[in-house]
Amino acid sequence: MTRSKLAQLRDLSVVVADTGDYDAIKRLRPVDCTTNPTLVKKALDLPVYAGLIERELEWGRAQAGDRTEVAKAVVDRLTIGVGTMLAELVPGRVSTEVDADQAHDTEATIAKARQFIAMYEAAGVPRDKVLIKIAATWAGVEATRVLQAEGIDCNLTLIFNPTQALACSEAGAFLISPFVGRILDWYVANGQAPANIDEDPGVKFVRGVYAEFKRRGSPTVVMGASFRSTAQIEALAGCDRLTISPDLLEKLDADMGELPRKLSPQPAEAVDVAAINEAKFDADMAADPMATEKLATGIDAFAKDLQALRQRIADELAA
Repeated sequence: MTRSKLAQLRDLSVVVADTGDYDAIKRLRPVDCTTNPTLVKKALDLPVYAGLIERELEWGRAQAGDRTEVAKAVVDRLTIGVGTMLAELVPGRVSTEVDADQAHDTEATIAKARQFIAMYEAAGVPRDKVLIKIAATWAGVEATRVLQAEGIDCNLTLIFNPTQALACSEAGAFLISPFVGRILDWYVANGQAPANIDEDPGVKFVRGVYAEFKRRGSPTVVMGASFRSTAQIEALAGCDRLTISPDLLEKLDADMGELPRKLSPQPAEAVDVAAINEAKFDADMAADPMATEKLATGIDAFAKDLQALRQRIADELAA
């Protein structure tokens, strides 16, 4: 019987949906799903969330105090509300992003992560159904060290550099999200388009990180993210997890071709490595203009979307 590439991919990698679209998740049956301010903002236009939005706006209008702070609280409640609804659809985890505008503040990141976990638990979603999504700055790495020790599993996002990836693994991160498409975007914008998929710098980066994690026996999950094409996804078949947008999931589901495994875990070696400290992290990031630029612009984009989401809620509350 002919099977789609998506069905074949499910045999090789854990498939995660990169969306907050309730109906798409219901239809495509990913194991995990993810939210961030960009996705929550889009989700708020979907009819399925109308009741949640009305309920939280009503709560917000009943609160006294500074309206900006109330709007922030409503956004937090909506974020957890969307995540709670999605958690009912997937057998695995929901990734929920902490405030990107606090990406360089370890203590604020820890506090927000603890708050989100408490809100999820109050909504009946246990912490082992949630991944706290944190930008992979040095502050984010340090926050992860603390949170993982408390049993709060973290998804370190915006990964563009090998040292950055390894620092997350050494901090005990449950999962990292290297951004395949954004790496390719940078090289293409700088006049270095790859000749073929095996030369794609995003694909090569994830393959390298995967191989090094397996070599070290690191339990940190490698989840390829930010795909621009099904070819990039197929080139990473076998990676621990792949988070994929609904349109690319649909394309894989419609394709009945063969999908060979590209990544296989090798047995771990006894590796003697010096732990990465802040100086090494900063130096290696500074020497990598692509990673420096993409981390900064990624944080900035998420922070702007968070701000836009808060402004939209503030306007709704004032209406």
